[in-house]
Amino acid sequence: MHAKLWTDMFVLGLPILEKILRPLIVYGFLIVALRLAGKRELAQLNPFDLVVLLTLSNTVQNAIIGDDNTVTGGLIGAATLLLVNYFVVRNLYGHNKLEALVEGNEDVLIEKGKVLERRLKKELITMAELQAAAHRQGFASLSEVDRAILEPGGTLCFFAKQPIPDELRHREVMERLEHLTQELAQLRSKPDGPQS
Repeated sequence: MHAKLWTDMFVLGLPILEKILRPLIVYGFLIVALRLAGKRELAQLNPFDLVVLLTLSNTVQNAIIGDDNTVTGGLIGAATLLLVNYFVVRNLYGHNKLEALVEGNEDVLIEKGKVLERRLKKELITMAELQAAAHRQGFASLSEVDRAILEPGGTLCFFAKQPIPDELRHREVMERLEHLTQELAQLRSKPDGPQS
């Protein structure tokens, strides 16, 4: 009984080379597939995207481990994935052309305060999702945004118009208040009229 338990847990059911090649092939496929799916899949998840990503890992599980359910097989598959990811990320660092090929380039969604709807459609981002992302970054509305970009990693970045209307009004009110304070101080410092 004990010998079978240890055999089932640790003795590989598939050749070790196959255990290494399977995760490499799946990793390569997923990199290409996620690149083709667009940047939105990486960070701007709606419920449908989340379901796809969660089931994707379960779908490719058997392709990675095959018919082998041993601990050793799982560890080899996991180690292969971690190593290939380490080498890919390490080699992308500092190679801008290779990084752009794998990750893509940033995409401008708002330029000079104008929403570029063609770009939104290309990236499958709705106006409501764009507005919600702007709200999360502290913008009351898209009218306050000068530029918005979708980075290769899927992050939306917003840049405010300089200065935004609320800041301009606040600055104007503060300047007037300061001016009134100075005038009041001058009036108080003047001696009262002639004294008898």
